[in-house]
Amino acid sequence: MTDRESPSRADRVSGAVVGSAVGDALGAPFEFGAPGVFTDRFPDGVGTLCGGGGWDPGEATDDTQMAVLVGESLLEQDGLDPPDVFDRFRRWAAGAPKDIGLQTEDVLTNGEPWDLAAALHFQLNGRAAGNGSLMRATTSGVYFARAGRAATMEAARRIAALTHGDRAAWEGTAVFHELIRAALLGDDPLAAVPGALDEVHADHRTRWATVLAPDWHPGLATEFNGAVWPCLGTALWALRTTDTLERALAAAVDVGGDTDTVAAVTGGLAGAVYGIGAVPDRWRTPLHVPLPGYGDRVLRTSDLIALADRLDRQGEQAAGTGDPPRSVSPEMYT
Repeated sequence: MTDRESPSRADRVSGAVVGSAVGDALGAPFEFGAPGVFTDRFPDGVGTLCGGGGWDPGEATDDTQMAVLVGESLLEQDGLDPPDVFDRFRRWAAGAPKDIGLQTEDVLTNGEPWDLAAALHFQLNGRAAGNGSLMRATTSGVYFARAGRAATMEAARRIAALTHGDRAAWEGTAVFHELIRAALLGDDPLAAVPGALDEVHADHRTRWATVLAPDWHPGLATEFNGAVWPCLGTALWALRTTDTLERALAAAVDVGGDTDTVAAVTGGLAGAVYGIGAVPDRWRTPLHVPLPGYGDRVLRTSDLIALADRLDRQGEQAAGTGDPPRSVSPEMYT
């Protein structure tokens, strides 16, 4: 990353939420594409929210839709209310979204209560380390950033555990929260990785340290990037090897695979680093976020900026109470 005028915190907050959404919409048409898919479409590197693959130009996917639901629950419930978040997710899933992860769909439609559905899915399937909890975490990352490292990472685990029973997904989402927190302070999120890893559960620390290492790149991935490890690892690689938000997102999409989610995660981090001013108008203007299950609601860029501002302000008030999120209950999620 190059030296540049430092954005204000408000610009970083808006940049994180909008950056994640534009990354989502930018990558959606290329999902499951081969490496080089972005360069093939945009040889000059100047990409547009072109639509395709069932997505309208500028249309955000389930990644951003779920992030909005998390953010609105935090605001309306004055903090983290897991049953409320889960109920919003279930209403959304019942609204027939264009895209929903297979694991997430099963957890939200299997009829089990909020505190058992994900754990039971994991027990039956043995696999629950997809990137579905990571893709929606920018809004909660903004809200809990004021509470400090331990509290923001614990909140991330609790929200991730609503749909993902594998602790690997909890820990990756917790690291992402912490990197967002660092970026919003104006610090380098790449430099914050060692501190975040110190807080990762010991059983998962080595694997996460591998994919978050400075010399890791997508060619070293041992899983499809729909898994949580290479998804976050690729986002950090894209941030580390580029010097603008646009280039970071282009690099993320060009990896291929789960392009919308990888770019959404990259956009959340890059937006927090470079600020809302780094998001070009050609992306801001067509961006829109429909909310299946919630009538005809469609959020635009201005709505996302307002949501981001409220999350930061209300998160500051919540942090000022000195009442961090309660700890994860082992019997609840295992």
